Amino acid sequence: MVTAADREDELSRKFALLAPVLDERQRRLWMAVEAREAGRGGITVVARATGAARSTITRGVDELDSGATSSGRVRRAGAGRKRADAVDPALTAALERLVDPDARGDPESPLRWTIKSTRQLSASLSGQGHRASEWLVRRLLYEAGYSLQAAAKQVEGIQHPDRDAQFRYLNEQVRQHQSGEQPVISVDTKKKELVGRYKNAGRRWQPAGQPEPVHTHDFPDKELGKAVPYGVYDLAADAGWVSVGADHDTAAFAVATIRRWWQAVGAYRYTDASRLLITADAGGSNGYRTRLWKTELAAFAAETGLQVTVCHFPPGTSKWNKSA
Repeated sequence: MVTAADREDELSRKFALLAPVLDERQRRLWMAVEAREAGRGGITVVARATGAARSTITRGVDELDSGATSSGRVRRAGAGRKRADAVDPALTAALERLVDPDARGDPESPLRWTIKSTRQLSASLSGQGHRASEWLVRRLLYEAGYSLQAAAKQVEGIQHPDRDAQFRYLNEQVRQHQSGEQPVISVDTKKKELVGRYKNAGRRWQPAGQPEPVHTHDFPDKELGKAVPYGVYDLAADAGWVSVGADHDTAAFAVATIRRWWQAVGAYRYTDASRLLITADAGGSNGYRTRLWKTELAAFAAETGLQVTVCHFPPGTSKWNKSA
């Protein structure tokens, strides 16, 4: 099966062989033919393979469709309108000065990015007396090694000196419980969802032009409210359990979910269990400061006869929670 990458490589080899012996119009028409043969998305494929502008290939396609004949005139190499940065040598330097104060990334890196938009940069250059459209600014930025990139969460901030010791303690607790064939679960509240006719991500098959109507605004329904999923993940069994509440994310609901999991699954999976280890985030309905969480867990322990131990992840480390 010929992939898109294979197709582009083949076109690149053809172009490298034909380009030196074809004039400008012939190259344009050849690329138009190849784009048409490639079918849907052909112009994009040919543009990537040859490095030509999409507008050039589109013009060639229009010439093929119209049947226009050659006038006999062939533009010599190097002819045509000069590049804007060649006419205005100070343009690139002016753009760099605008971008540099707000540049991000290592200057020695092959990839750099900027937080200023091409519209803002174009307006600033025009104010300095340079003629530069948004498209020209975009091209100059790409040629200078800039690209559009989203922010990345990488700055961890100040680490607690005992952070490693905290996680070693958590890991040791889990290891001891699992080595004794005692259950270890991770708990967490999942993303809350509005219940009712609301717009959600995704699409479904519907008759053409008849999308499913939903509410204009995402105000919670007074009767249906929100769905509050609370998850229990059994580390040893690699299995999850989710209870969905329709009221609020409370400590009572959290412990009720753990109780349901134990009654339906845990008690049958761990018939000889005498202890239960729960790992949870430091906040929310199962936070370490929540008195109701401790009270409800004590009642659960009394009902089941289990020795319940809770290990909270330190603040800001919930991404390591297995149930997250």
